[in-house]
Amino acid sequence: MEALVSVALGLLTACGVYLILRPTTFSVILGLSLLSYAVNVLIFVGARLKSTAPPLTIPGLSNQTDPLPQALVLTAIVIGFGMTAYLVALALKSKAESGSDHVNAGGER
Repeated sequence: MEALVSVALGLLTACGVYLILRPTTFSVILGLSLLSYAVNVLIFVGARLKSTAPPLTIPGLSNQTDPLPQALVLTAIVIGFGMTAYLVALALKSKAESGSDHVNAGGER
């Protein structure tokens, strides 16, 4: 299971970096989203989630999962959604003004 999660994290990170290096604005936005998903999965993996442990704190139980990383990931999802919505609006405004989807549309090529 650890190998599968490691490969998935590697693929998410590699695809995110590749898309960030593309010359179009929407590819950069998609790459940032993929990198944020990879970080969220990394935080979950760092919490050492167990399939047999309850996700809530129950008094008297010794095998428990830490709820703090779950709260951090939930907060990161909300912030990431807001950031993505803002970047899409910014990209649409830039495309409307410059007529191009390239990152350096206003500068020299």
